[in-house]
Amino acid sequence: MATTPREGRDVLVNRMAVRPGGIRESEDRVAAEEPLEIRAGGKPLAVVMRTPGDDAALAAGFLLTEGMIRGPEDIESVRHCTDVPESARGNVIDVRLAPDVPDPSDAARRAFYVTSSCGICGKASIDAVRMQAPPLVFSATIAPDALPRLVPALRQAQVTFERTGGLHAAGLFRFDGSLVATAEDVGRHNAVDKIVGGRLLQTDWPLTERLLLVSGRVGFEIVQKAWLAGIPAVAAVSAPTSLAIELAQESNMTLLGFLRGEDYNVYAGPERLGLGPMGRGTSH
Repeated sequence: MATTPREGRDVLVNRMAVRPGGIRESEDRVAAEEPLEIRAGGKPLAVVMRTPGDDAALAAGFLLTEGMIRGPEDIESVRHCTDVPESARGNVIDVRLAPDVPDPSDAARRAFYVTSSCGICGKASIDAVRMQAPPLVFSATIAPDALPRLVPALRQAQVTFERTGGLHAAGLFRFDGSLVATAEDVGRHNAVDKIVGGRLLQTDWPLTERLLLVSGRVGFEIVQKAWLAGIPAVAAVSAPTSLAIELAQESNMTLLGFLRGEDYNVYAGPERLGLGPMGRGTSH
């Protein structure tokens, strides 16, 4: 269904290291960042600044977490485009959709520009998310011993981060703490889309009884993407925003922040942790 992803996650650059003991010139590895044009049925849809690699998963996940498709059955193929200038090879990808899927370019009405640090900011209101995604169902609890193992497992999988120190990461785990998939990218939203798109292309769907872990903070867009993907739990090593908490509570999602070993804060959905309901403004 998908082409082999284009690699090139880090590049060598010259640097001048200034230290108290002197100045030294050397080479350094930095995270790669290039534009990816996403097309749907041959029509330009979005330009995403991303780290090359896992482009097919990124494109598929982007369409799903922006509400343009609903599941694996909506995708026929994902291919890098060859009818483009040589300089753009590997940076243009086309998603062929099933015949009964509405044209995403008609729904979008324009090509979006998405930076690596942000989703399509302001494109969709909370009301639009509510219309597309039903509340998440409480179907299982997260194993008590699973949470302390999540961050070390994700950290160990951050191969490019080890070389560059410049990438965000996302990991998908089962409720027993076992790792399903990881992704790295200069954009935290892209890393989430790569996770979701990878599961779509492998038809590992739906994503019930799964927990999404992100390496940074949790903003509204991360919770939005998780909700549209049907992921019932999100955790982060840093803080959530107020709007992320509001959306998690409304969607019946479990939201954790400041996950550090056995310590963490619960901002929404304590029931999936075997905890009782919490009052407004409290954390566990």
